[in-house]
Amino acid sequence: MPLSLSERQDFLAEPHVAALAVAEAGRAPLTVPVWYAYEPGGDVLVMTERGSRKARLIAAAGRFSLLVQRTEPTYRYVAVEGPVVAVESATEAELRALSARYLPAERVDDYVAGMVAGTKDLVNFRLRVERWLSADPGA
Repeated sequence: MPLSLSERQDFLAEPHVAALAVAEAGRAPLTVPVWYAYEPGGDVLVMTERGSRKARLIAAAGRFSLLVQRTEPTYRYVAVEGPVVAVESATEAELRALSARYLPAERVDDYVAGMVAGTKDLVNFRLRVERWLSADPGA
């Protein structure tokens, strides 16, 4: 039932919406849906607004986890966890590339323009995968 490394990497590279979880003192972990980018063998990129609760918690914890899943048969999931290895200001080109993973092509320009016009100060967090957890019960 566990997936091989290449199966885990390939599944994580698909454009699933991930559940991001990060520690929060005195509370259960913050868990929110996020867009992300990943290439097999590389780091996971999560972009968010600088100064947001999510960004503050990731910066404080220095690590986070992601869970991606497929719910239709066969059910499959991949979870990753690891340290933040880079924090960088996001560029418009990176916003465009990430948006194109999740939005229809005809909606990307308007979405990016809205984010830029809204003067969103975006930051990229790069996670280095230390631990994998995966399964495909129907495999």
